[in-house]
Amino acid sequence: MAVASNRPAAQPAAVRRASVEPAAEMPDFNQEQELHAYRQMLLIRRFEEKAGQLYGMGLIGGFCHLYIGQEAVVIGMQMAIKAGDEVITGYRDHGHMLACGMDPKGVMAELTGRRGGYSKGKGGSMHMFSVEKGFFGGHGIVGAQVPLGTGLAFANKYRGNDNVSLTYLGDGAANQGQVYESFNMAKLWKLPVVYVIENNQYGMGTSVARASATTNLSQRGRSFDIPGEQIDGMDVRAVKAVGDKATKWCRDGNGPIILEMLTYRYRGHSMSDTRSAPSTIRLSRCAAAC
Repeated sequence: MAVASNRPAAQPAAVRRASVEPAAEMPDFNQEQELHAYRQMLLIRRFEEKAGQLYGMGLIGGFCHLYIGQEAVVIGMQMAIKAGDEVITGYRDHGHMLACGMDPKGVMAELTGRRGGYSKGKGGSMHMFSVEKGFFGGHGIVGAQVPLGTGLAFANKYRGNDNVSLTYLGDGAANQGQVYESFNMAKLWKLPVVYVIENNQYGMGTSVARASATTNLSQRGRSFDIPGEQIDGMDVRAVKAVGDKATKWCRDGNGPIILEMLTYRYRGHSMSDTRSAPSTIRLSRCAAAC
């Protein structure tokens, strides 16, 4: 049971995000872009809903972290990159796979442990890859993908191409030490990497306000002179606009940049949570922290 409090009720992320400054140049999507964004976001949403259903039926085992609510982030960024660019992320990765163009049937086959899956049914939710589609995982260790994504950017610079590494991480990973080692190296060598922090307000069940001394994660690179920007991650147009800006920054040889996407997930941390909606504990923690 929720405990009554004299504090004003905490605003949900969808309300708090309204305080983020809108993108300077909001792109005017044409009909083709509108339909593409809608169809891709809907594909992710329906895929994840089905994955949740199959997990509840016992047909998917192990870890399973759903991307429901955050679809605009990956689709907006994907619309801002070109063939040859790389994408790497953590364990909430199904949406990124689909956005990169990986076959939904192959992804679902992997989730259900079938040999037709991308890792022949042996990797599961967090361990799928497709070099052909420029997707480099899917990584189960918090923050482990950040040095790997930085390495992808190093390879691009070493080879002299103009490809960019999109390295996704969550707000929970933003406090990991290896993240800052990567920031330092990326700035020192001016590597073409966009660090995309998907701030869905909670690391597992803990509010970012309770876990981070500073909550503007876009400024975590200031000590390395890495620019950063906060974006409304629930608006695919805003994401596309800042994605265009960030990838151009990297292709022009300016080094790394940090984008903090303010978003929200509508399910628990993973399917192992006892409730699909945010739990009473999580809501009460938010009320206490906000």
